[in-house]
Amino acid sequence: MSNLFRDRSPYSWSFRLGGGRRVLELPLIAWLTVIWILLWGTLSWANLVNGVIVAVCLCLAFPLPAVDLGLRLRPLGILRLTVYLLYDMFSSSVEVTRQIFAKGPYPAAVVAVPLRVRSDLMLTATAVAVSNVPGGSVIEVRRSTATLFLHVLDADDPGEIESARRSVWRMEELVARAFGTAEDIALAAQPVPEGDPSP
Repeated sequence: MSNLFRDRSPYSWSFRLGGGRRVLELPLIAWLTVIWILLWGTLSWANLVNGVIVAVCLCLAFPLPAVDLGLRLRPLGILRLTVYLLYDMFSSSVEVTRQIFAKGPYPAAVVAVPLRVRSDLMLTATAVAVSNVPGGSVIEVRRSTATLFLHVLDADDPGEIESARRSVWRMEELVARAFGTAEDIALAAQPVPEGDPSP
């Protein structure tokens, strides 16, 4: 691979074709192959092979601009994130159920949580992971400051608000260790921001 493409995703191949350079993105080829199989409605070796061939031909005929999304697949990190998500979903479901049957009211608030990793991919992945947990509604994502705004119950308890923030920062670190670059992981390992960020 030439120096021009050294910083590209590790999941891509580049080569010269005619007078230009072509890039094959493996995630895109895999996604196009899945779509091909779904269109045919049958999972078979013939459909799989034909899907890969069609996907490669489409990528060569209609090349996309060179973009590195910053996605890295780290199996151990993905396993840790999955286990934490399942545990968090269970414990949050129990807590939300307890709040439903207990006598309220539960004062709510919107809490700003500034993230340490500012890449679009990590910001989006963290917001999606937090939103999948019951009681962790992300109501706004501010890209310019890499800040998530959460809807939090029991807002009259400062400990609950701080716990919600720490939960988001923990999720951010796990997401970075599952899908982030080395730079993302280093940023996520930094100390959490101090003070009370204002919207």
